[in-house]
This record gives sequence, C-alpha cells and structure tokens, in this order.
Amino acid sequence: MALNTVLSWIMRKRVHQIELFKKYPHEVQKELLDKLLHQARYTEWGKRYDFQNIKTLADFKSALPLQDYEGFKDDILRMKEGKQNILWPTEVKWFAKSSGTTSDKSKYIPVSRESLEDCHYKGGKDLISMYYNCNPNANLYSGMSLVVGGSSTPIPIGEDSYSGDLSAIIIKNLPFWVEYRRVPDSSVALMDKWEEKIERMASSTMNEDVTNITGVPSWTLLILKRVLELKGAKHIHEVWPNLELFMHGGVNFAPYKEQYSQLIPNGINYFQSYNASEGFFGIQDSLNTDDMLLMLDYGIFYEFIPMEELDKENPASLSLAEVELNTNYAIAITTNGGLWRYLIGDTIAFTSLQPYRIKITGRTKHFINAFGEEVIIDNAEKALMHACQITDAAINDYTAAPVYMSSETQGAHQWIIEFENEPSSLDVFTKEMDKKLQEINSDYEAKRTNNLSLKLPEVISAPKGTFYQWLKNKNKLGGQHKVPRLANDRKIVDEILGIITVTV
Repeated sequence: MALNTVLSWIMRKRVHQIELFKKYPHEVQKELLDKLLHQARYTEWGKRYDFQNIKTLADFKSALPLQDYEGFKDDILRMKEGKQNILWPTEVKWFAKSSGTTSDKSKYIPVSRESLEDCHYKGGKDLISMYYNCNPNANLYSGMSLVVGGSSTPIPIGEDSYSGDLSAIIIKNLPFWVEYRRVPDSSVALMDKWEEKIERMASSTMNEDVTNITGVPSWTLLILKRVLELKGAKHIHEVWPNLELFMHGGVNFAPYKEQYSQLIPNGINYFQSYNASEGFFGIQDSLNTDDMLLMLDYGIFYEFIPMEELDKENPASLSLAEVELNTNYAIAITTNGGLWRYLIGDTIAFTSLQPYRIKITGRTKHFINAFGEEVIIDNAEKALMHACQITDAAINDYTAAPVYMSSETQGAHQWIIEFENEPSSLDVFTKEMDKKLQEINSDYEAKRTNNLSLKLPEVISAPKGTFYQWLKNKNKLGGQHKVPRLANDRKIVDEILGIITVTV
C-alpha cells in the first residue's frame, strides 16, 4: 500500500507538466523542432540537408521532403549493420519490427535511447498519470501489472543490439521499479512461439493479484479466455478480484467491447493510447471519452497533411496552429529517434483544439487491421496473383473485410471475389492466398499462426455482375469509381452480400 501511495503521488505530479504543453502547445512544438535539428546537425542527414541553416519551419519544409519508409530504408539497413551517426547522433542499437511496406515483409524502425526514455517510457508513465488524475482512488500498485507484449529477435550487430516488436524492446529495458510489479517474467513475456506463450502467460499469471492489464485487445482476449479455462471460472473477477483497468491500443477496441463485457460483467475501466513503433502520440485523458490528448513533449514534432494534398508531388503540410476540427489529416513526424518528416500512414481528425485532442480515423491507404495484421492492398494483390497462378483463375473484381471474433470462434477475413475464370479448386485458391499473405506480411503471419487470432480466410465466389450492380446502386458507374479493395469494417461487404443473396 505504501508503494502504491508513493508511486501514485509521483504520477500525479506529471499532470502539472502536461498542463503546461496544453497551455503553450505551439511554443513547445517550435522549441522541440529547433532542439531536434540542433542535436542532429552533424549526422549524415544533418549535413545532407544542411540542418545548421534551417531557421524556420518554412526552411525545414523546403529543405527536407516528406518521406515514407522507402526514403529511410537504405540508411536503416546500414544502421542495422552497426553504422552510427546517420539519422541520429547517439548510438542506435534497437530496431522495432513493424508491418512491411510494398516491397518488404517487415520494416525496422530505429529506436534511440532518447526515443525509448523520453517518448515510449514517458508515454507509459503518462498513461498511468492520466488514469490516476481521472480516478484518484485507483489502487493499481497494490497488485501486479499484466503486460501482453511481443517477441524479440536478436540481429547480428552486437551483444546488446536486437530487433523485435516495440513492446519487447520496452520490456527488455524496463526500469527495476516497473519490472518489480510486472507479470509474467521476461522469459515468458518475450517468447516468440505464440501458442506456447499464451499458455505460459495464462498459467503463470492466473494465481497473481492482477490489478491492471496492458495489451492489444485481440491477443489479450485469448489470454483471458485461457485463464478462465485453467481456473474453471466464469468471470475474470473470480480470478483477479482487484482488476480495475485495461490499457489498450493498436487496433480499434469497439468490436471487442462486448466480449470483454461478457468476461468482466462487473466492469472495469478502459483507457486508450495511441502508440506505434515510430512513437507514442496520444493518451485518453477522460474516462468518459474515446478521443485522446495529443502529447506534445515526447520529442516528436508533428505536421498534418490534408488528404487532398497527399497524392500531390509536393504535398503541403500544416503546423499544429493551422489545423481545423473534424478534418482528416495524414500525420508526418520528426522524432528523437531520427525520423525526419516521416509519413506514418495513419490518418487522424481533431476533436478539440484547446487542448489538442484527436481520434484515429484510419490509414492513408485501404487496409484491414482489425486484429493488428495491417494487410494493405499491395499484400492482397500479390497473394491473389499467386493463388490465381496456382489454380488457373482470373479475377474481375474483389473486396475484403474482417469477420470479428465472437465467443464461439476466432476472427477471420472474408473475401468476395468475382472470377472471370473460376479457380480449379476454391479450397486450394484460399489456402494459397493465405500462405502467400503470411509470406509477405509478418503481422498477418503472426495472427494466423496456429489459428490463434485469425482462422483461414473465407472466400465467396460472387456471380458475374455483382460488383457492377453495387456500383450502379451507388450511382458510381464509369469514370474513376471502383469498389474499395480492403476495408476495416463490414459496411461494403455486407452490402455486396445482400446483392449476392438477391441474385441467388
């Protein structure tokens, strides 16, 4: 109880610092950009883009182009080989493995000591601070914290250099006072065989006094269900009577809320954060909202690109002072990990300008990310092409969407495909498509391993003319109109299924 009192007092002190950047957001961001440019002025990128002579935001935008991962990839590969002082002046020996780009199965985001401590760790502490500020009677530190993290895979740079999921890098470097209250231990938390890992996590934590959980909703749900099975319990509070908080992020929580309510009928608090391999961006700061406070003092400078600008050769970006409410923006970040005007691929909208609060609205491209798999159109096209070659099929049109988890079954992807030439075997087509997706997308592969989070996709062969009819119903025949290939909700798929039902 004494530890809980001391730590909660420390956490609440941070809230006063947060109030400062809420009051002076533009000044905080300007000072931050100046500091980042000064720190990196003698790096390879600092010399390449003449950081020393950048004096204004306009100079900064003129000197450096907006970049996606392809703009950094070659230099990051050199950093993985041990080269230093390329993007950032201090030693970089950790690389957060994330979902791939159009040409790579995975991408590797450099994680500096500054980004680890001043961004990711700071975000974790602030998440707790926000919760205590909203709930002064919280008692998290009277028990243990269950952290559902990823795996870590060493890479041949040096004894302390490795890559892995960001959560694994964080766990491997946690300060002792956090490690003291975390379960399971690192030998279990960093396992890379997920089926065994879930079993070990459940068995090693089911007899602990867990008061809070941090994790991605889909994976955490599997662990909670296994804990109930092992304990022969109906509800989680029978196992962990003091559980009061689930801190989640990574994917939309809404589809999972009902299942959590079934497992925890007495209720707990849910708190959302917006963090990625590239940085920690937002934290829910009220128990009654689902938007998040944009965190402005984590070593990240933000730019916002209106969606209509994104496909232009030189997209215009806005500073924080120029954004408007309820408008979709793509985000570009400059960070203390050495990312410069990096487009992270997410889109957000501002729900408040005083202070700046945001909600995630999607990705800059069509995608499916219901379970953290981040399947993009390029992945889909390659997988479909492969399956067509194997089964002598040809495709006219297609779309795909998630089938969310239920209490009886795992999640899945549902594909509606209108074939010009039917495959020799729809079953073989489905399995080959699934196999290829696993080969080219490491996040999808992880979710599909042993059917833990995603089962085999369902492919529905649609009658010819189905997609034409959908476009006609939408008054979108001709021109540039087309059926969206991938969606993270079921609106389009369900509409097309309705057409198929009528046709049949």
